[in-house]
Amino acid sequence: MKALLYHGPRDIRYGSVADPAFKDDRDAIVKMERCGICGSDLHIYHGEGFSPDLGFCVGHEAIGEVVEAGRGVRKLKPGDRVMLSAAVGCGSCEMCLAGHITRCLNNQMQCYGLSANLQGCQAEAIRVPAADFNAHPIPEGLTPDQALMLTDNLPTAWFGLQGAEIAPGKTVVVVGLGPIGLMAVEGAYVMGASRVFAVDLVAERRARAETLGATALHPDQTMAAIAEATKGRMADCAVECVGADATINLAMGLVGRSGAVSVIGVNQTRQFSFPMGMAFFKGLTFRIGTCSVQDTWRALVPLIRQGRLHPEKFVSHTMPLSEGADAYRLFDARKDGALKMVMTA
Repeated sequence: MKALLYHGPRDIRYGSVADPAFKDDRDAIVKMERCGICGSDLHIYHGEGFSPDLGFCVGHEAIGEVVEAGRGVRKLKPGDRVMLSAAVGCGSCEMCLAGHITRCLNNQMQCYGLSANLQGCQAEAIRVPAADFNAHPIPEGLTPDQALMLTDNLPTAWFGLQGAEIAPGKTVVVVGLGPIGLMAVEGAYVMGASRVFAVDLVAERRARAETLGATALHPDQTMAAIAEATKGRMADCAVECVGADATINLAMGLVGRSGAVSVIGVNQTRQFSFPMGMAFFKGLTFRIGTCSVQDTWRALVPLIRQGRLHPEKFVSHTMPLSEGADAYRLFDARKDGALKMVMTA
């Protein structure tokens, strides 16, 4: 089959790879319909990946059609259209069955497309382990792009908002306005935020945040502008969606006393210098981590159906999988309005 393969820094190629095959009777094979490039995929693209492997298939966001199901698959059958969770769990332990794959009791949490251990989703077909748990029929009434955003981006944004303890009347700052950051801006208002400040270097992305009702700021403006707007109290909550040391420090500086900072950007620094004195003085709550996608679907699907969340509007480009290398280059350059890059089989 054809897939996007990692061959080194900034070297993603459209090439041939072996068709997926069952490793367990609970596996299913899904024919990809749509897949996406996540901001975290750029770490691999830049050569900052999680494995020394080369030639493996990348990507962890996809929807598609079940074409084959193992003997142990009970809920899915060939012909079902499904959305895949970006990360998978064993699907049988207490934590997984409760939706918390990050706490899998069998230590089987994996993410697609980080190495050859679990090949990625930017391919014509995907092996889904423990398919009854790690794949879900596309809910009725959702568009393909809405379903695709439920495989990672929107759940991650929602997880970040929950970690920031957003509640009615609170002032929120979102640092980083890629697709997840913009979804966090929209979601903050759904959670009741009274005011949202949106921070990014890219003018086009700040303009998009303004259409959502946010006050958009260049990073150089943020400290003074938020201090003035809040009469020195600063923001109550911050969601950091980049993962760089500088943006994490900025987010911590933009909240006031008893503030909460939630970091969902992937940080590659092995020895981040945590500003302990500032955190102690302010009494900050600091959270960092990744979400269990399956745990968010029960809340997010109704919000999309009700028209309160619109993740599909952050899709900027739809391209065939064969043009995936160009999609990566465009997304990395943040040009031509590039936000969410979607590829089709």
